[in-house]
Amino acid sequence: MWIRAYVFLIGAVCMWQIISKVESTVIGELFQMFDSNVEHTSIYTCDEVDDITCTEPPYGIGLAGHKVWAPCGEGMVGNMTAVCNEDGKYEQKEDNCVLAPIQEMLDKSKTINDSSLPNFLEELRNVTVNNTEIVSVSPATISSIVTILNNVASKSPLLTLPLNKKSTTYILETAGVLTSSGSKGSWDALNKKDGKENQNNNSTIRSTSSALLNLFESVSENLVNESFAIETSFIQLNKTMFENHFHHDFNFSVEIDIPEASGGSQYITTIVFASMDNVLPPRNEDNSSSMVINGKVVLAKTAAKIRNISITSGILNDTLENPKCVFWNFTLFDGLGGWSDWGCSLLSHNNETISCSCNHTTCFSMLMSPEIIEDENINDITIIGVGISMASLVICLITEALTWKKISTNTTAFLRHVSIINIAVSLLIANIWFIIGAYITDDSKKKNPALCAAVTFFIHLFYLAMFFWMLASALLLLYRTVFVFEGGLSKTSMLVIGFVLGYAAPLVIAVTTMAVTVPSHKYIRENHGCWLNWEDSKALLAFVGPALVIVAINFLILLVVIYKMLSRRAVSNASQAGEQHVLVVIARSMAVLTPFFGLTWSLGIGTIIAPQHKEIHFAFTLCNSLQGCFIWVFGTLLDKKVRSETIKSLTSADKSTAG
Repeated sequence: MWIRAYVFLIGAVCMWQIISKVESTVIGELFQMFDSNVEHTSIYTCDEVDDITCTEPPYGIGLAGHKVWAPCGEGMVGNMTAVCNEDGKYEQKEDNCVLAPIQEMLDKSKTINDSSLPNFLEELRNVTVNNTEIVSVSPATISSIVTILNNVASKSPLLTLPLNKKSTTYILETAGVLTSSGSKGSWDALNKKDGKENQNNNSTIRSTSSALLNLFESVSENLVNESFAIETSFIQLNKTMFENHFHHDFNFSVEIDIPEASGGSQYITTIVFASMDNVLPPRNEDNSSSMVINGKVVLAKTAAKIRNISITSGILNDTLENPKCVFWNFTLFDGLGGWSDWGCSLLSHNNETISCSCNHTTCFSMLMSPEIIEDENINDITIIGVGISMASLVICLITEALTWKKISTNTTAFLRHVSIINIAVSLLIANIWFIIGAYITDDSKKKNPALCAAVTFFIHLFYLAMFFWMLASALLLLYRTVFVFEGGLSKTSMLVIGFVLGYAAPLVIAVTTMAVTVPSHKYIRENHGCWLNWEDSKALLAFVGPALVIVAINFLILLVVIYKMLSRRAVSNASQAGEQHVLVVIARSMAVLTPFFGLTWSLGIGTIIAPQHKEIHFAFTLCNSLQGCFIWVFGTLLDKKVRSETIKSLTSADKSTAG
């Protein structure tokens, strides 16, 4: 009895200390807080009561510097958090409360199938639309709905039935609620939170706003193959067949025109968002938020090959000036996304409309760059350069075939020309596979990822083979120089070593890269052609690393060989003199090719470090496109004996033809 009374008196004293710190107008609310916060109330000693500084509903009482939790309102699940400041106010408030039916559907979205998908999307649409006011002001609910829609989009390619018009309408109506003006405050909070919390996230898309836009790209690729149009209050979709030319006017004051396209009759899906400016932050590639989104956001997807797409949009605010045509680049800022103007230009601008033109072409810089620089000049250089490169390699192989018996007179010459032939063959095959990959569109890649993975594998393998055969040629030069032509390994042994190094080593690297990254779907890049992934798995390092290491080794070998040759006395033996001539030819070709390849792939590293630097991409594309020409000129024509024997072969062929 006395013990209970004693405890009660202590509690009463502590309670009085708390109440005495609270204004009389909020005492009633304070008791309500105790009642509602039973699960989350912190326990303080009487001494700690003196330090209580925050007493704000619904978070209850809190000590300065402490984080407190509060339950969600009726019909919501999760919690709310805040941190008590020294000034007696709660800051860093986070509302993690999700509408209960949405949380249930989030769990269901992980197990949907063909039969349950239509009803699931209808239910999601009904819950979202019927609770528009609650959804719009709840960042956590919006984020959960985006996750649900992405789960649906990611499962769509695995389902046997594509998305029909009815299911797509449900998706558009659901997403439309998320883009309404009432949700802008929630999106501001989500974009701010994504920028802070996702610093070390390794996913390709790290922001909720980017994820919402990206899911529409997935949806557009999984629609039924038939023409249809959908108009909702916030989003319009049109899928239609076109050939050579496309033009369409939308009710949202948007006009889309594709003046020229190739690939025959193809479907094109266009989606226009009336209020995506409420969702996407006005963040450009310089990480500046001073700009304002002043037009409609348009998404266009087609399997046809196009060079230009023109978009005319009504402006939202006619008092703004200095318009810039941009597109949303999902890879900016390590996956947070941002607006970029690469490949886009302003056509016209008045007080009512803005007209833009964007071009999208595959360029050679995709071999090294984590991003694509879409520029017509770079594309032209790539086409011309690859053409010259392949023609030079074919001429190089023909030259070697015509003069083979005459020029392979000793072991060193034989092994040198074996290396040159395999370098040329490897680069030629790699270029062929690159051209094949350039014609695989992003749509085709997602429908048949195995084809793109195969193309990437062979490009990777044969580009590595080219570098490893260059290493074999350099090691031959070093070996023959050190052993002074006598003794050592036989020709057959060195030939076997050359083929193991030239093809087996690249094969091991290429197969290992594929085996490690394919199971996690991180082998190929998601967009912009078929090539090794950089953003998620850094698989591109399996090419960049060996290439640059070989360039460095060859440079060191060249320095050693030059030193040896300068310090060696002249040889009197005729056979040794012949071999020394070959070594001099190898050294001269390496003296040109090693710095050239080193410069080329150093520029390639530059495209990774500064992916938006147009000049670096331009220089890399130019050097990379002319590799075949350099191999022919400095690997074959630099040899005086090859030139003379080629002339003799051609002359004798002309005489026999005339006779």
